[in-house]
Amino acid sequence: MEKYSVVFLPDDIKVEVDAGISLLEAARQAGIHVKSTCGGKGTCGKCTVKVTEGKISGGQGNIPKDLKEQGYILACNAMVESDLSVEIPMEFRLHEHQVFLDDQQEGIVSEGKLDILGDFPLNALAKKISLELPPPTLTENASDYARLITELKKHMATERLTVSNAVLKTLPDILRAGDWKITVTIADLEEGQEIVRVTSGQDDAPAYGVAIDVGTTTIAVTLIDLSSGAVVARQGTYNRQADFGDDVITRIVYADENNGTEKLQQVVMETINDLLNKIFEEQDISMEEIPVAVVAGNTTMSQLFLGISPKYIRLEPYIPAASQYPIVKAKDLGLSINPEGMVLSFPAVASYVGGDIVSGTLVAEVAKHEELTLFVDIGTNGEMVLGNQDWLMCCACSAGPAFEGGGIAYGMRAMAGAIERVAIDKETYHVAYKTIGDTPPVGICGSGLIDCLSKLREAGIIDRSGKMQDLDIPRIKRGDDGPEFILAFAAESGIDQDIVITESDIKNLIRAKGAIFAGVRIMLSMADMPIEAIDKILIAGGFGNYLNVPDSVRIGLLPDLPAEKYEFIGNSSLKGAQLALLSKEAFRYAEEIGRSMTYLELSIGNAFMDEYVSALFLPHTDFSLFPSVQI
Repeated sequence: MEKYSVVFLPDDIKVEVDAGISLLEAARQAGIHVKSTCGGKGTCGKCTVKVTEGKISGGQGNIPKDLKEQGYILACNAMVESDLSVEIPMEFRLHEHQVFLDDQQEGIVSEGKLDILGDFPLNALAKKISLELPPPTLTENASDYARLITELKKHMATERLTVSNAVLKTLPDILRAGDWKITVTIADLEEGQEIVRVTSGQDDAPAYGVAIDVGTTTIAVTLIDLSSGAVVARQGTYNRQADFGDDVITRIVYADENNGTEKLQQVVMETINDLLNKIFEEQDISMEEIPVAVVAGNTTMSQLFLGISPKYIRLEPYIPAASQYPIVKAKDLGLSINPEGMVLSFPAVASYVGGDIVSGTLVAEVAKHEELTLFVDIGTNGEMVLGNQDWLMCCACSAGPAFEGGGIAYGMRAMAGAIERVAIDKETYHVAYKTIGDTPPVGICGSGLIDCLSKLREAGIIDRSGKMQDLDIPRIKRGDDGPEFILAFAAESGIDQDIVITESDIKNLIRAKGAIFAGVRIMLSMADMPIEAIDKILIAGGFGNYLNVPDSVRIGLLPDLPAEKYEFIGNSSLKGAQLALLSKEAFRYAEEIGRSMTYLELSIGNAFMDEYVSALFLPHTDFSLFPSVQI
């Protein structure tokens, strides 16, 4: 196969690639991740690049007119035909997430305000025990392993203790190197115990565990001291599977049509391992010191993490491969912890309600109290749980990735430069905004989009259906796909372009908010309860802590209930994984939660569609549902 050299600018990164591959794949091979909402289908127009030298074939598709005039093409269907130089502007790339390290700045791995353990005992999934074994003699000639087991029984129950051949092979030398003083690391699971590591001498460092939230958009990892429960370190970034599409459906299609399950599993593992390596370097520890990991993710992400094809999840009757997952050794997944370490995954409920929701329900203690709680995880999709200690029901809405910035012209994830707050003067239409990190704006994230939608309506710039009004003001202009409202002019932006919200963006947001509110209404209807019966609303998800509740109510995303009923709980999926690491009882209870939830399949019948259509207005067609909102 003929090879060509591709140089990516302005990074000046050079990579040798096979002739005929796409520029999108060439960029991946160079370690540069380009936005590709549609998964390389040529429809989203996000992967725009400019070839400054060399020859390509293809590259045409849904490219904004102004970019096409500047010579931009689509990387996903532009094929390498010669040595190339390719410019990829920063605004068309996926970027690392900023990770906030304290509770004053909430991010994708924030601690929030939940007490992690609650009333669960501290009974971690792994422990370290220091031992001194009596050395063998001609008359005391038990085997090395028998000698180890005999001493371990003095410190813990060992009825179901096992050891791998890999660990056993190292045991004789380790015992003698430490003069029969050793430290044993044991994965202490409900199903039994396994010796994961034996080291010479007394090791005073704690046993560590890793909690992992595998989100469609973001991945977050925390390192936990299993003896104290303390969070030692944390890291987070975007899920590099985004190279293959923004949402689970595009990734399922990629996995199916391209035999891509193995590729997607490899990519998510690379993302997680890079985060782990940063933690290990920061804390000066080795991967061998991590005997256990707990993973939470939606059903598709969990199956891809385990290398299981998710193709039947999107095909009627929408059946996942499993609802409870086996415990897997790290070496079988390629996860960078101790190769003999154990990896546990939270159970799923159904194809579109997965372990992340079970994890959040666990740590939020929804099933432990009498009060009626609505748990809402707003992310790439909208998943909800309604119930209390007596019953739980759940559903998932195809809200799409709009609230994570997907399908929005200048949408982006919550990171530096993202507009997160918007105010619009009703008289002058002047826009004031706040960005994350207080840097020049480069786009707008979910919380900013909700603010923006509310303020556009309040200022009379859009009507209740989202249609932009014919106002003669400098901030409204005609774009390729219709009217656009300028949030930040090019001179003040960080990308030398106007940052706009289009009428198409507004319709996408209305559809997303409509799906979520319709899901809430369906669950209440099934329980034969009014909205007012809800005692508490817990908001989780990627931008929950940035969410403006009054604006969310004004656009009809959230129920019109008193502000004191709302509580933000941050990344509850990650917190639940931390809890499971620290308490075997908690993980067992999570399995019970998963089995006890009643799943509502919203595609059956017309009820959801009727509610959805009614919610495609600001705030709703039924004004009585939003008495506090001035129409």
